[in-house]
Amino acid sequence: MRSYRASQGRGRTRVNLLAHYMGTNLVVCIYNDNAHLGAAAVGEYDHEEGRASSSVITLRGHRDDEVAKKQAHVIARHTQKPVCVIAGIHLDDITQDEIAKILDEVDKMVLRFLDRISPPRPS
Repeated sequence: MRSYRASQGRGRTRVNLLAHYMGTNLVVCIYNDNAHLGAAAVGEYDHEEGRASSSVITLRGHRDDEVAKKQAHVIARHTQKPVCVIAGIHLDDITQDEIAKILDEVDKMVLRFLDRISPPRPS
């Protein structure tokens, strides 16, 4: 099973990515030092319609659904293959600025990951 690891950011807004291939499909974990299971999303690409979609399940009391759903959609659209994204990022007393920074760091990290695993496909 091929795998990939990445980190982005520093201090309280540092995030990590761990991806494993299951055949040609991907399982991607996005987390910080307080890793946990907050939300899981599945993304898939419809070759007939030429579009990606994603669905998410969030554990009660968690807010990781935005990260999981968005990144599952982005990865499925780029790879045109099924993906499962598991997100678990927690910070005590998090600020709005830290939330924005974490979301930005996750976006950058996932784009770096996608650049590494495959070239962009035509839209």
